[in-house]
Amino acid sequence: MTSDAAQAASNGSKAPPDNAPHVLVVDDDERIRNLLARFLKENGFRVTTAEDAGVARANMRGLAFDMLILDVMMPGESGFSLAEALRTSCDVPILMLTARAEPDYRIKGLELGVDDYLAKPFEPRELLLRVHNILRRHRSLKGSSDAVRMGQFVFHIDRGELQRDGETVRLTERERDLLRQFAQQPGTAISRYDLARTGANGSERAVDVQINRLRRKIEADPSNPVFLQTVRGKGYILHAE
Repeated sequence: MTSDAAQAASNGSKAPPDNAPHVLVVDDDERIRNLLARFLKENGFRVTTAEDAGVARANMRGLAFDMLILDVMMPGESGFSLAEALRTSCDVPILMLTARAEPDYRIKGLELGVDDYLAKPFEPRELLLRVHNILRRHRSLKGSSDAVRMGQFVFHIDRGELQRDGETVRLTERERDLLRQFAQQPGTAISRYDLARTGANGSERAVDVQINRLRRKIEADPSNPVFLQTVRGKGYILHAE
């Protein structure tokens, strides 16, 4: 990042809104991480940072991100390796950063399915334009994001993100999958068998355990659920507002 970024990051800023796009910045250089985080927040983004691929993976297990800004050269697992792994399981947009500007590096990143590639040092305004363009393309491909409301909670189906009064509630991957199934069919009973078929172990008993965990996160009284209810002999149903 150039000196212009430091000047931009030093200005005061308001906290980004709760529904602002959430960006995960992954870079082993603490200075770059901090400058990027401050600059993006000043321009209306929510930001989480990670110093390596392992921390990034841990963050992604509990949070849904609208985009990743990912450094190529990091200790341990490289950005290329992380991007390749992510592309097998999700389509989160990725902007890669690198100090290596050779065409072979850019081509490799694009072949892995990343959305754009930016060499260091870079102008912060250029990075911001690229971020906006990537998010705009991604939204146009996926269409508008639907959401369901359950009292104080809102679940964004496309993003797989659960929020309570604007604050993100951590979900496991299985909890997110189950909640997405219910949110796509609100008011419809879904059998334990159908829910189990999408799980890793295919166990109906595991579904019951996950349902109980979800209720502890979205119900005021999990033993007397209002939103995620049991339908005797049929399975479970989500009553959204």
